[in-house]
Amino acid sequence: MTLTDIKFSDYIRDFEQTLKHLFHVQADIDQLSLERGLPPEILKGIMDQKPLSVAIPTEYGGRGSIVKECLGLLAAASYESLPLSLTFGINIALFLEPVSKYADESVKKGIFDNFLEKGQMGGLMITEPDYGSDALNMKTASKVVPEGYQIKGTKHWQGLTGMADYWIIAARNENENGDLGRDIDFFLCDITKPKQQIVVEELYDNPGLYMIPYGLNQLDLVVPQNFRLKPETTGIKMMLDILHRSRMQFPGMGMGFIKRMLDEAMEHCRTRIVGAGNLMAIDNVQFQLSRIQSAYTICSAMCAHSSEISGIEHNLAMEGLEANTMKAVVTDLMQESAQLLVQLSGAKGYRTSHIGGRGIMDSRPFQIFEGSNEMLYNQTADMVTRLMKKQKQSNLFDFLAEFKITFQPVAYFKEELSFQLSENLSQRKMVDLGKILARVICVGYVLKLQEKGYRKDLVENCITMVKQEVSALIASLKFENKVSAIEDYSTGSSWLDFA
Repeated sequence: MTLTDIKFSDYIRDFEQTLKHLFHVQADIDQLSLERGLPPEILKGIMDQKPLSVAIPTEYGGRGSIVKECLGLLAAASYESLPLSLTFGINIALFLEPVSKYADESVKKGIFDNFLEKGQMGGLMITEPDYGSDALNMKTASKVVPEGYQIKGTKHWQGLTGMADYWIIAARNENENGDLGRDIDFFLCDITKPKQQIVVEELYDNPGLYMIPYGLNQLDLVVPQNFRLKPETTGIKMMLDILHRSRMQFPGMGMGFIKRMLDEAMEHCRTRIVGAGNLMAIDNVQFQLSRIQSAYTICSAMCAHSSEISGIEHNLAMEGLEANTMKAVVTDLMQESAQLLVQLSGAKGYRTSHIGGRGIMDSRPFQIFEGSNEMLYNQTADMVTRLMKKQKQSNLFDFLAEFKITFQPVAYFKEELSFQLSENLSQRKMVDLGKILARVICVGYVLKLQEKGYRKDLVENCITMVKQEVSALIASLKFENKVSAIEDYSTGSSWLDFA
């Protein structure tokens, strides 16, 4: 029997049961989470289930790179452990899918066999100490040598540093004068091979995601010619396709995590007695639970939508608006859900050994890596305002009512969004606008999910919660604030002098 002979519903049920046994019977995930890494026997028990087969094509023995299955696996993992889900997310979106789509046919079988048979892993190296989101100015250089390509540079904050067996490395071509080209190339690296070892100079003390090692890597490698990924057009567009597809898989990691936060919060509020009743009887508790439930609904809708549009058969280089929306909104919702669970749980939630306490730290970097959310919201607003200017349209509602991904949900926001948008918004206002646009787009995903038969009561509650959030964001957008930081603030501002 091959992996594809097993129905996904059966496969994912077995996988969930395996995680429950490993994390709650064989070991205690609350205690495991206090230590760096995972015990080898626990990791082996997980990898024996061949979880990464969901991102390997059927012709190489995998389940076929079906987005629904990839997101389902990420959700199952993140219900038990967000770091485990991110480990899978790195492997799936930042390594296996790019290999499937862009690697030379001569190298695919060996890589996929090692993932399936040996439980090997892979990651992606883009970020450098001096160039984070400014990836186009990276200094890692590649040049042609008789044996293939020589790659030299420094990379850091790569998930699975020192743990992955394979890497995809981004570099810029160095010409004869030593200048670096504008485009970006991507190369495979197999650390088990001669001249391809990566030197880990430092492992970072990341305050969350203890299971995943991050660090500083020095590169001085020579890789074969067939280890270069082959773009469809340019390397920059290949990078955008990879990153946008990865951002569209964030809802999978968010799904199980938010559901866990919701389940834990509901159970605590049902069983915690205060006075004559439980926490459920308190109005503000109902409001807080509804916020997590709204996040659950939005994330569910994102997963359904991503399943339709983000497969490797699609080129997502030009889909920044939806990719940014999914990544930024779902990671904001993940952090908020963890914060709400801890608030509802009281003192006992504020522990690393509590799912909520570590959930705050584990979900926080999701708002930073693969593009900080403020940057993504700013980009979202910029994309829309450019289109508005092109169409000579200044009324926000009128534009969104004709825009393909907002024409349906914007009807719920007619009163709030019927205003003229200033042509010269400051960057801080663009971030506010981006948050508004992203949430309107998400309501579109939710409505689409309702059309398929999703619970109407959850949808109605969700829309009400989003409308309240958008109203608050519009108030922020319209509030005049040009305050700048005062650099010499400490002069004449010590309270001790005035007491």
